[in-house]
Amino acid sequence: MAEPTRILLADDHALVRRGLRLILDTEPDLEVVAEAADGVEAVTLVGAGGIDLAILDIAMPRMTGIQAAREIAARSPDTGILMLSMYDNEQYFFEALKAGASGYVLKSAADTDLIEACRAARRGESFLYPAAVTALIRDYLDRDRAGDPLPDRVLTPREEQVTKLIAEGYSARRIAAELVISVKTVERHRANVLQKLGLRDRVELTRFAIRTGLIEP
Repeated sequence: MAEPTRILLADDHALVRRGLRLILDTEPDLEVVAEAADGVEAVTLVGAGGIDLAILDIAMPRMTGIQAAREIAARSPDTGILMLSMYDNEQYFFEALKAGASGYVLKSAADTDLIEACRAARRGESFLYPAAVTALIRDYLDRDRAGDPLPDRVLTPREEQVTKLIAEGYSARRIAAELVISVKTVERHRANVLQKLGLRDRVELTRFAIRTGLIEP
């Protein structure tokens, strides 16, 4: 049997963390291994290692969930991120996605949505509640009508960074030094990008980078 997903819960209300922990710890494939009361503590705990998935409240002291998500995505790109919020707010939703979160869960629906969102994140998939899907579609259509570039990329910010550097001719070792990550992590990102995009090699990856504006032809 696979090891359970190791989860960090970050919320400044201990009662909320306790309730979320009760929901998650009843599942054999999910395990809360750390808790944080603010964004700074969350970033520190993720940086110490041993966390597969960070669940971040959007409104926390010292550092918000969105700020913490940006830091975690940059420093620990292999750690999944879910945003937890009491706000059904499109601005927060889009900011969370930009910060690197793969899902946005409303606290009011945590008892029904959180477990599914955790499992989706570990599969590398996104989780969006119905109103968020509607907002995403509306944003897409608004951009299309306005003639703005459509968000057709499926890569995470870190994957885009790695793709750009590969297309510019950087070796895995040099990319690792540039992004302060291991060579093994670079190679894993490269493999994930090729799989997501259905590409075979550096040449096709370079064509993709040119076509989508990551690099100049």
